[in-house]
Amino acid sequence: MESDADEYNPLVYLRKLQGRHSYWLTRFIILRLLGFVYLAAFVSLAVQVLPLIGSHGLEPAQDYIARVGAAPRTPTQGFFLLPSIFWFGISDGEMQTLAWCGAALSLVVLLGYANVPILLALWVLYTSFVNIGQEWYSYGWEIQLLETGFLAMFLCPLLDPRPFPKHPPPLLIIWLFRWLGFRIMLGAGLIKLRGDDCWRNLTCLFYHYETQPIPNPLSRLFHFQPHWLLRLETLWNHFIELVVPWFSFGPRRARHIAGVLLVSFQVFLILSGNLSFLNYLTMVPFLACFDDSLLARVLPKFVTRRAELAAQESQALTPGQEFASIGYSIVVVLLSLPVVANLLSPAQQMNNSFDRLHLVNTYGAFGSVGKERYEIIFEGTSDETIGPDT
Repeated sequence: MESDADEYNPLVYLRKLQGRHSYWLTRFIILRLLGFVYLAAFVSLAVQVLPLIGSHGLEPAQDYIARVGAAPRTPTQGFFLLPSIFWFGISDGEMQTLAWCGAALSLVVLLGYANVPILLALWVLYTSFVNIGQEWYSYGWEIQLLETGFLAMFLCPLLDPRPFPKHPPPLLIIWLFRWLGFRIMLGAGLIKLRGDDCWRNLTCLFYHYETQPIPNPLSRLFHFQPHWLLRLETLWNHFIELVVPWFSFGPRRARHIAGVLLVSFQVFLILSGNLSFLNYLTMVPFLACFDDSLLARVLPKFVTRRAELAAQESQALTPGQEFASIGYSIVVVLLSLPVVANLLSPAQQMNNSFDRLHLVNTYGAFGSVGKERYEIIFEGTSDETIGPDT
């Protein structure tokens, strides 16, 4: 029997809430998709790191670290100024080796094995590259991956790497994933309304499919849709980004519908263009809209059976896990204050960090849309001497 004191104990209330909904499959697919995104990011990094920030690259990271550390600083002081393990040593070989190490760890997560040390190692490695990546790693999807990756650590047990460990995922962390997805979409929607006029007069998609950074083979088909349909798609975009995210915090049926709409919207963006791993990454927090009651209907039976068995044999969260999830929730709330102020501001910034570790960020996309597509053409000659006929 519970005492009156228990009635007002937040831990007791949290445990009751934890037992109402099951998120074993939710955690399973969040971590698998995150592993896929990390793998894409690290493989891309391994292939491009030397041409971009290598010692003979376009913006050598060694020179950047030297400039940042121009004032007398120890590597430890530099690390706290600009967190990166490369303060303690950097070379082309080290950067490429660590990028491939990140790819290997990402593959481990993708295959179903994740715990705090593995996800922490991935986050530390990617943070280290982002903070010295300068122009090439200053885009919104980089800090979004860092925020998502750090948050995912709190879904996992400290050491047990199994796909279905003995403890359930903390409910507060599921809610923080929903908060992340909410901020991503609302930021994107508000920056559009405050930005280019074409978003308000519903004409942006007359141009976007052609002028987006990297069209894909289907982009031409989307571009040549009737204008009335393109206007309707723009209106749908506003509905998805500005209205649907609010239902992420609603009752089960509302959450499920919101999750389906938000994930399918990202699939549509993948089909209509190419934004690297951004759309796959953006799906990750939307998966927190689903619980096992829905996912059990769509995932393979052998996966759902393992989740059911894990739930039957599960143990309650340890006090350490409970306090870690509560403590990090408080951190996120505090770090969200400038983010919320930015969302409410008419001078809204997009894709910006307010803390050095990129734990809670503000996001946005396509506040302006190009009306013409410009292509850079490189021309060369085999002539030994440049002349008027070259």
